[in-house]
Amino acid sequence: MLETLVDQIPLDRQSDEPIYQQLIRFFQAQIMNGQLQPGTRLPPSRDLARSLGIGRISVVSAYNELQTLGLISAHPGRGTFVTGISEVSRANPAPPRLATRQAINQQNLRELMRLARKPGVIGFDVGTPPVDFLPVEAFRRAIDAVLDKDGAAAIAYEAPEGYLPLRRATRDYLSSQGISCRPENILVTGGAQQAIDLVVQSILTPGDLILTPTPTYVGILDIAQVRQVVPLGVPCDENGVRLDALEDILVEYHPRLMYLNPTFSNPTGQTMPLHRRRQILRLAQQYNMLILEDGVYHELHFEDPAPPSLKALDETGGTVLHASGFSKILLPGTRIGYVIAEREDARERMLRVKQAADICTPTLNQRAMHMFLARGGLPAHLDRVRHILRARRDATVAAAERYLPPRLRWNKPRGGLYLWVELPQDGPTAAEFYLSAIQHRVAFAVGSLFYPNGDGDYTMRINFAAHTPEVIEEGFKRLQKAWASHHVGDSEDQPFL
Repeated sequence: MLETLVDQIPLDRQSDEPIYQQLIRFFQAQIMNGQLQPGTRLPPSRDLARSLGIGRISVVSAYNELQTLGLISAHPGRGTFVTGISEVSRANPAPPRLATRQAINQQNLRELMRLARKPGVIGFDVGTPPVDFLPVEAFRRAIDAVLDKDGAAAIAYEAPEGYLPLRRATRDYLSSQGISCRPENILVTGGAQQAIDLVVQSILTPGDLILTPTPTYVGILDIAQVRQVVPLGVPCDENGVRLDALEDILVEYHPRLMYLNPTFSNPTGQTMPLHRRRQILRLAQQYNMLILEDGVYHELHFEDPAPPSLKALDETGGTVLHASGFSKILLPGTRIGYVIAEREDARERMLRVKQAADICTPTLNQRAMHMFLARGGLPAHLDRVRHILRARRDATVAAAERYLPPRLRWNKPRGGLYLWVELPQDGPTAAEFYLSAIQHRVAFAVGSLFYPNGDGDYTMRINFAAHTPEVIEEGFKRLQKAWASHHVGDSEDQPFL
């Protein structure tokens, strides 16, 4: 079949139409006119790309689009098969100009979030810390002190790169993590999400690749969709991104940027060991690729501190762009984040993009954050947060051992906010399980939302930070009942009671 397909695909390499869209148009026509019948197995993306003499990403992007349109379906371990003509395909005979798989995932995510907001639902689905972590009174005093001290200057425009005393305080805070930088290397942003977005906009152009772990933070997939860049997932093992897979991609595609959340990552809670961090840095430097490091969870350790950040290990100073903020550990609503960029060209591009977006991060928030840091409030607050999170992690682990069936796999998190769970593939998908969970008034995040290619049907993420131990216990009881409603498996599926 492969040779026949290769002979039939009329690729025009001189056309303005991207190769992946030509592939979509060809396969869509073949399926809709009956040349490719339901059940037909399509060639693996690597084999088809090699035979056509094109990059594999073109085939992967085309297959993702066709799956979104309902024309094909992917089955891990079995292959990719034609499913037939869906109603979506009939209504959209021309392929879209941009990949829509992630957009549809985000529509699903919003719908799932809506269901989770029903009264009485215990929500393990959120990605933020609970409001009872927030040092509201201390921050109120900081705001009052700023207004008394600075007057009208506290509510006027600030320099677009950020309030200089806050940048100095951030430098001092980062030095405790082994990160050496100057205040002029720091750009204050409207939260870590804006910091990540600024890096993507400044480094990449529409159509470029951005590498991410598989699975990855859903926010980077949102940004990729909006900025019209293509997320390419790199397979992971228990230590994070696989070096062999990463080097294969670097050799084949020469990407300019990779996103990594290496410490207590969202969604898996995984932490990359020191040796893997050093090896990834070496590969990035060898292949001239920048790394965008998301460090928002670095301080949320429960036992031993995390390994040094990639930025702390970056001896060249120019390989790692470090984005983080105070949302996960302090005050989400203040939207104070930052990005460290030692390369002047990158920093200047980010500053121009930021000025066009919002002129400056709100002045009062910046100055109040500086006041809070200058008064030494952060270390005690972090100790309190870690203590509470560890108790909730322990309650989650105990509840998982008690109520989840043994065939559901998970690892004890050593920091962060999340428990990542893998479901057996002979039972319900996470989305199917979710619908049952909602009926039992409990919610979680469906794992496929965190995969660049839409995989992960049998994975789920639980935010254990969101509730007290008592509520966690009740939530897992409800998860047990929801799982039992599927009548899955034999006696091995019965939880320990």
